[in-house]
Amino acid sequence: MENQVVIITGASSGIGEACAIEYAKKGANLVIAGRNQEKLEQVSDIIKQNKALALPIVCDIANPDDCKNLVVQTINKFGKIDILVNNAGISQRSLSYETINEVERKIMEINFFGTVYLTKLVLSHMISQRSGKIAVISSIVGKFGFPLRSSYAASKHALHGYFESLRAEVHQYNIKVIIICPGRIKTNISVNALTKDGSEYSQMDEGQASGVSADKCARRIIRAISKGKKEAIIGGKEVLLVYIRRFLPSLFYRIVLKTKPT
Repeated sequence: MENQVVIITGASSGIGEACAIEYAKKGANLVIAGRNQEKLEQVSDIIKQNKALALPIVCDIANPDDCKNLVVQTINKFGKIDILVNNAGISQRSLSYETINEVERKIMEINFFGTVYLTKLVLSHMISQRSGKIAVISSIVGKFGFPLRSSYAASKHALHGYFESLRAEVHQYNIKVIIICPGRIKTNISVNALTKDGSEYSQMDEGQASGVSADKCARRIIRAISKGKKEAIIGGKEVLLVYIRRFLPSLFYRIVLKTKPT
């Protein structure tokens, strides 16, 4: 990974932070983006301790100007972009019929439209250099619907449709598109999730707390990107739901119906 330039969004914590640190250990040059400058600086310090270059940039991917600035600063600093890891996103913990429209739109703006916009900006450079890898962090609920995740699942389903189409379109330019589907990973995603009125959930899900560590998840993500896999599903026993949904749909529906929304 020496001299490879990697952009990671949502890099101030969780999976994004873990990926940045793992890439730094492999000698990559990191551009880490997130909304919290203080946390980005902390991650940047860890990267530098691994003798890798780090460029922290405050960026809200739902803001087009922030996305443009992220790409411009990366090119000005390093002259190229080898890998984009679209990790920034927000989850949900609310019943669909109680969730206000503003919350649903915010989830789509961050998880889908912001990710797509940034990807298109990066793609223009990758097409010119005729190489690159684009990873998008989806979720296992990008494969099926689940209680309290209606808009979140919808945003992840949208990512699958878009990036699978994109993969076929950019194959001729030697650009790989990798979709990552994490299950329960021990991060603050549930703590930061939006409720029906847009406030934070502020709780750690029990399943999240006992999930796969962010470090282990990051190593598997980087391995999938390195190998140019089309898709990687990462997690514990919960990933079985993906295969149950595919091969035993009636059983899947029974399992979901037994899930009590709280």
